[in-house]
Amino acid sequence: MQPVTVEKHMTKAEFVETLAGTLGKTKTETERALEAVVDVLKQALQRGEKIDLRGLGVFKVRETKPRQARNPRTGETLSIPAKRTAVFKAGKELSTTLNDRAELPDGAAAGVD
Repeated sequence: MQPVTVEKHMTKAEFVETLAGTLGKTKTETERALEAVVDVLKQALQRGEKIDLRGLGVFKVRETKPRQARNPRTGETLSIPAKRTAVFKAGKELSTTLNDRAELPDGAAAGVD
């Protein structure tokens, strides 16, 4: 029998609250800063730029080519247009941290108070 894994997630509000506590800033100031970071990321990706954040990873735009697909229910051929999508590739440092910290209990993340 395989162990049951429970997916954990952090909402934006929880992230802002944690970040505000770490920075010693108000939630409002922290949320404004986070919004600014997200806006800069979006604008850079729209321009097709690659964003390399050392210790975290790389955000970049991946373009897919147009292709033909088939509806499995009807057999109808469909044309799928080309599109651009944002992708994130974790850096070596983040990957190492995730794998080294996998056995720690909840709330025991290093460097987060």
